[in-house]
Parts: sequence; C-alpha cells; structure tokens
Amino acid sequence: MEKKYVYLFKEGNASMRNLIGGKGANLAEMTNLGIPVPQGFTVTTEACTKYYDDGKVVASSIIDEIENSMKYLEEITGKEFGSTTNPLLVSVRSGARVSMPGMMDTILNLGLNDEAVVALAEQTNNPRFAYDSYRRFIQMFSDVVMGVEKRLFEDEIDKAKEAKGVEVDTDLTADDLKELVKNFKEVYKKEKGEDFPQDPKKQLIESITAVFRSWDNPRAHVYRRLNDIPSEWGTAVNVQQMVFGNKGETSGTGVVFSRNPANGENEIYGEYLMNAQGEDVVAGIRTPLPIAQLEEQNPVIYKEFIDIVNTLEKHYRDMQDMEITIEEGKLYFLQTRNGKRTAQAALKIAVDLVEDGTLTKEEAILKVEPKQLDTLLHPAFYDEDLKRATPVAKGLPASPGAACGKIAFTAEEAKERAQNGENVVLVRLETSPEDIEGMIAAQGILTVRGGMTSHAAVVARGMGTCCVAGCGALKVNEEKKTLEVNGKVYNAEDYISIDGTSGNVYAEKIKTVTPEITGHFKTFMEWVDEIRKLKVRTNADTPRDAKQAVEFGAEGIGLCRTEHMFFAEDRILAVREMILAKTLEDRKKALDKILPMQRADFIAIYEALKGMPATIRLLDPPLHEFLPHTLEDMKNLAKELDVSVDDIKSEVDSKHEFNPMMGHRGCRLAVTYPEIAEMQTRAIIEAAIAVTVERGYEVVPEIMIPLIGDVKELKFVKDVVVKTAEEVMEEKGTKVDYKVGTMIEIPRAALTADSIAKEAEFFSFGTNDLTQMTFGFSRDDAAKFLNSYYDSKIYEQDPFAKLDQNGVGQLVEMAASKGRETRKDIKLGICGEHGGDPSSVEFCHNIGLDYVSCSPFRVPLARLAAAQAQVKNKR
Repeated sequence: MEKKYVYLFKEGNASMRNLIGGKGANLAEMTNLGIPVPQGFTVTTEACTKYYDDGKVVASSIIDEIENSMKYLEEITGKEFGSTTNPLLVSVRSGARVSMPGMMDTILNLGLNDEAVVALAEQTNNPRFAYDSYRRFIQMFSDVVMGVEKRLFEDEIDKAKEAKGVEVDTDLTADDLKELVKNFKEVYKKEKGEDFPQDPKKQLIESITAVFRSWDNPRAHVYRRLNDIPSEWGTAVNVQQMVFGNKGETSGTGVVFSRNPANGENEIYGEYLMNAQGEDVVAGIRTPLPIAQLEEQNPVIYKEFIDIVNTLEKHYRDMQDMEITIEEGKLYFLQTRNGKRTAQAALKIAVDLVEDGTLTKEEAILKVEPKQLDTLLHPAFYDEDLKRATPVAKGLPASPGAACGKIAFTAEEAKERAQNGENVVLVRLETSPEDIEGMIAAQGILTVRGGMTSHAAVVARGMGTCCVAGCGALKVNEEKKTLEVNGKVYNAEDYISIDGTSGNVYAEKIKTVTPEITGHFKTFMEWVDEIRKLKVRTNADTPRDAKQAVEFGAEGIGLCRTEHMFFAEDRILAVREMILAKTLEDRKKALDKILPMQRADFIAIYEALKGMPATIRLLDPPLHEFLPHTLEDMKNLAKELDVSVDDIKSEVDSKHEFNPMMGHRGCRLAVTYPEIAEMQTRAIIEAAIAVTVERGYEVVPEIMIPLIGDVKELKFVKDVVVKTAEEVMEEKGTKVDYKVGTMIEIPRAALTADSIAKEAEFFSFGTNDLTQMTFGFSRDDAAKFLNSYYDSKIYEQDPFAKLDQNGVGQLVEMAASKGRETRKDIKLGICGEHGGDPSSVEFCHNIGLDYVSCSPFRVPLARLAAAQAQVKNKR
C-alpha cells in the first residue's frame, strides 16, 4: 500500500500526534468530539522529513494528495478553490508534535487574488471585509513565505491611517483598503522583482513549503536546543477552511484559556476582538476585551463557548489554550492545545486537578516542566525596596517574577550585553519570533503593545522569564535607543525594574530576593519526593550554598570543591606560600596555616547538612591557577613572602602548562605532593569528629580522589588518606566511619572501572571533564565553534549542557555496571552540570545510579525530573 502523507481531520485522532503533529491531532480529536471545527487536512511530519531527504522539494505525489484533499474541502463547503465567483479560502499553519509557539507564523485568507477578492466582496456584500482579508493575505504571504519585511507593509498602513487622520485599522474604508492592496502589491513587486502570485494552487504549495522550511530556520534551532526537540521530528502542516472574524460587528476572534495561565485560578481567561482576525489579538495591534464581556454582547454564543471549553478541559484533563472565531454569529473552535502557563499556575493547576480527582499524583507531576521550577527559585523584589519604589508605568502582568537590568532595545543587543555579564531588560514595541535569543538572554521582557496572549507573553511564560506586556504609556524609539515615560527619557545605561506579577514598571534599580517553597509548590514537591527513587544532592562549596540547597530539598552534597575555599583573601597567601615552597618542611609549614581554615569550612558545611552526607573532593585544579599573573600582583606577593620578584616570576613560569586541563592536576598533585592530601584528610576527619561529638550528627565523610586513570594512582593516594585518617582518629581517641572513592572523569577510568572498584567505595561521575575528554573539546573554548556545529546539524545540543547519552553516557553506564560487578554496594552518582538537566537526570535514573548532584538552585528541578523518570520508566 502506498504511503499516505495527507490526512483529513476526520481521519486522524490523538494517538497520531507524532505523525500529524500536536495541532493536527487536536483538530482531529475535536472533529471526532463533534465540536464546530472548520474542516481541513494535515500534511504529515513524514512529508516534512521527505522534503529534506528529497533536497528541499515537495514530492509530486504529496502535491497530488494535497489537491485531492482540497477537492474534499470544496465538496463539503460548496465553494471552489481558485474560483472567481465562489472562492474557498484556507489558512496554513505549522504543527510540530510538541508546541513551538512563534516558530512559524500563520498564513490566513490563502486563495485570494485580484479576481477572487471581487467575488468575495459581491458574495458577502461587504467590500471592506474582502479587501481587508486580501491586504492581510498579501502581507502574511509576503512576509512568511517570500521573506519580504513585514515592516514595509506596516509603514504603508501607517501612511494610510495618517492620510485619513484615523487611529485604528478598522477606521479605514473599503476604498482605503483597495488602495492599500494596490500599494502592498507594489511593495511586493519592488522587493521580489515580480508580480504578487495570482494562482491559488501556487500560493498553497509555496506556503506549505515555507512551513517545512521554517523547521530549519535559526529561531527554530534555538527553540529546539532550549526544549530538547530533535530535528528529525519535523513539523506537520495544517490546511483549514477559513472562517472570518472580520466580517463586521457580529464576527470576531479570540484566544482563550480554560484556566488563568498566570496564576492557575479556575476561571475562563482570555481576550477577544470583534471585527478582527486571529493575529490581531496576539500581535497587540488593537487592545482586546476580556472574554467575560462576550456574555453581555452575545449570551447565547457565550453559553455555547463555555460548554465547549468545559468539554475540552474534561477531555484532555488539562488546562486548554484555544483559538475561537465567530463568523456572523456562528462559533468555531480553530484549535486547542495544553496551555503554556507560568510555574505558579502549573503547580496550582496540577494540585487542583489531583484534589478534584481528575488526575493521580503520578499524572499530575508529568504536567509540570522541570525547567519551569527555575522561575520560582529566582528573584522577586525585596519588599522594603519595593515599598519605597514608585512605578512610572503599568502594563499587563504577562509572566510573573521580578527583573532588574539596564535597558536593551534589540534582541541582538540583549544577547551581546548579557554575554558580557550585564543584566538587561529587553524593551520592545512588540516582540516577534526573531527575538527569541534576546528574550532568553534578558532578565525580563517589557513590551509597549500586546495582550496577555501576545507573542512576548506566551514565549516568556514558556521560558519562565518575567514579562510585562502592553505597557502603552511607554514611548520606545528603537533607532535612537531611547525610552520615554511621562516626558522623561531613558537610554541603554539606565536601569529599569519590572514586576511580572503586578505589571508595574520602575525606572530604577530594585533589589531582588529568592522566594521560598510554600503552598502549592510545597505540596507538589512532597508528592515528587514520595514518587522518586533517585536521590538528589547538591554541588556546594560553602555553608551558605549547602544551607540553601537543603532548603530546596537536597539530600546531601555530591561535590564539594575544596579549591574554591583556597581563593578567599584570608588564605590565598598561605596557599601561594605552599605552592612556592622549595622544601617539604616549608610546604608543611604553609599547609599548617591552611589546615585550621579548611577544618572550619568543613565543620560549618557538616553543620549545615545536619548529618546528611557530603562528598569532598581533594584539591583538583593545576597549581598555576592560584598564582599571580600580573607583574603588580607578583611584586605584592614578593613583598609579603620577603623574596625577590625574579624568584616569584621564575616559579610562576615553571608552573605554566601548555594544556593545564590535562596536566598536573587532580590525583597527580597528591602523587607529587602527598602532604596536600594529608592536610586535607586531616581537616575532613577532624571536622567530622568535632561535629559528631559536639553536635550529635552522625557524619560519615566521603573523601573523593579526582582525575584518576589507573587503579594504582587511586591506591597510592588512598593509602595516604587512610593512614592520615587512622592517625587522626587515634589522636582524638574517637572513631568515625568514612569512605574513600573516586571521580570517574577520564575515559580510561570508565573502561577499567571493575579494577578501580576494588579500591573505590563510591564513584562520582564528573561528566564535565568526562565530556571534555571523550569529545576532545575544551569546555572553556568549545562555545567558540559549537554554533557552527549546530548550524551544520552536526550536533543539536551543547554536550556540556545535555549529557551525550550515546557516547559519554555509554561510558557512564559501562563504568556503573563494571563497578557493581566488583563491589555490589558501590555508591554511584553524577556531579557534573548534567545533574540538573532533566533528560540527563532521566538517563541517570534509567541506568540505576543512586543520585545526581547539581547546583542548589537546580535541586527542585532535578527532584521533579527524577520523579518524572520514575513515572515514565519504572524500574
């Protein structure tokens, strides 16, 4: 049987999501439920993949299927595609298997040309509607399909309004719009060197091709990397009969949520506009009305609408985001999908749906994206500062949270300044999909136009970024890079603070604070902990970080980097003295100065953990990192140590390495200078004894030897650790249990893990270095060339952010398996950056590790990812 690439809505269902995309599956499902959906068909994701396999050409067999499906639409509508008397018009939308808001703009009113517009005007007895539809189509087709800048058309509209002395598009007459169509076609011809296409079949195939093309555009790449979406999935295309919300005051369009996407309240939430088409609501060109007002305008339609909304939420067992159109008093649902929502809303909705019996706890925890929790752990404004601040303007609270930074007027500028370490707030008239990278880089987003369902609002909510939209009191001049509020002008050096919960905008710097885990968040995280098996620790080097992580639910420390303690001002001199010592005696003298400082650090960390485990890594980085690099600093050090500058300079030069990340570091330091390992072991064991005896916590130190590649290396350093630990316990007359293990971060260690496990009581996978060593990439320099790899589709993800499961993951899985063969009770964890990445956490669960460790602020995210892995892949 020949492969089918096009399905009518009535032929699809929810189980076909991977083939017909999320939007197509939902349109099919609504059709099957008997909901009033304008009919159409879906060109599958496989057709998109085939388009790329065939050298970016739509196969003639697929074109035949599309044409046959158009014939079906003609039959059921009684209209004809391309007719000059009774034209059938369609919309074209993309629809990947997961929602990708803003990745591809919609094309409406397709099928119009110079003759069909006349027929439409006569048939509807509404020339204004006909020419309004045509000018929209020309603009959309030119922009989305042919790459002609939208701004050129917006300029023509502004000129037309100015000439007539009117404020809004709806004040333009049929004749004005007729003239606008003429001007639009001239813009097209000037830009493309040819007339605007009049053949509807060509318009349709070009539009479908444009949707396929959009799957490969730069903003789609960025979105896919951000959301873990593989490029081979492709996107489907939905072609749907047009229904018109711009036929006059008995017609309209709206975007509606079955619950409030900002706070999760169980209330119908959304906006609509009469005499408008869909993009008018989300583009923020006109200010929409709250959906509740529809009840006053048309109670019959409002009741039908409410009934359908309730049906859809009950059917999908989740909050729905729907697009509606009313055409001359008849209601249509154009699409539905599980709605994007803020983290606060996601948690409230999940908890409410469990409490009302709609979902189980297991189902509910799958409804919240782990990355969303980030927003709840990041800044809110400091109350005292907020009370003193005065808002200069107020917009719509589109995505909650707080943001403060200097003003950036373009996405490029936001990205560049953020890369240079600046905090910026992106301020725009309105955002568009091209702005995605700037939106990711910014602390927050502020727009002049747009409602709660505008592009800025939807994307910001999805990313968990603070956003205030539709702040009409602002005057933004992107060319001059100025922002004017109440007659006062601000520029790129001025601070602005925005509150995504209240919509307030402040022209000043306001201090931010981290919120606490309470209410729905607390309830939800309790369920998460009931369900998950994988433990979650934290990477923390200070008592403050350890305390913060414990508050966020960490079950101990998976990585304490002792070198981070060496850089403090009160100890760096002793560390440098130790490194520059010429004799063992001098080195030990310097180490004796460091010992009480290290011991105090470990005591404070153990106290913060209240008896939970801590894996403490012995000194890892190359020693040159602690030495001065400027002549000024060398002079100061020479003075402090009472030696010559030449001596210092000579020592610094001798410690220089060509490739320090693969040089004299990790266990190699302890092999050369065992006295460093002795001092650190003494500090760890003395601290454990002190906290056990004085505070009553049962501390079992886990001493980790880094960067080993051979079991003999491990045994050499372990012997030093064990000898020192036993001496300390004998001196103190007290015993404590302790473990000695290693970090698996060199491929050879993974390959020989069975022999290494003879000496190691635990493995901690240092996936940052393991990735670096396996790929042969410097993690400090890879960013310089990885973009070329993404563009060329060699890699889709940064391997330092998301674990490479096929390569590095295989080494982890093999080492875990070999380690267990030798030592059944070996403890296995991961402590690289991947410990806070949801897909990497799922991988760790699936291969049976005991824990993941991540930065304190990612602990709740990792806890949720671990619980989701348990629900999806019970083991």
